[in-house]
Amino acid sequence: MENTSPFLAMQQVERQLKGLLRGVDAESLEPAEKKALSNLRRLSVDARLDIRDYELSETRDEQVKKMQAARKRLAKLQASVLSVGFVFGPADVAQLTAQLEHIQSRLL
Repeated sequence: MENTSPFLAMQQVERQLKGLLRGVDAESLEPAEKKALSNLRRLSVDARLDIRDYELSETRDEQVKKMQAARKRLAKLQASVLSVGFVFGPADVAQLTAQLEHIQSRLL
């Protein structure tokens, strides 16, 4: 992940999240937990799209605006990963958090 673009790194994180969530039985969860998982899925897609927009920016001003939006979304995604710790193990949470921080640091 060190030499990949932020967009490719985010795609990797999104695939990892989907893989982890695939094993979750949504029917056994409480409504609040289902909502948290749904929010996590949505945030991961939105973060990927924000990073894509950042990388495709044509001007410096546009890139700065997209970078700020992407960083905010990544921070929300990171908080969401922490909030669904009931689904992931501590190692998964630590790894995902580190990957998201790394992506965030690579934006500008």
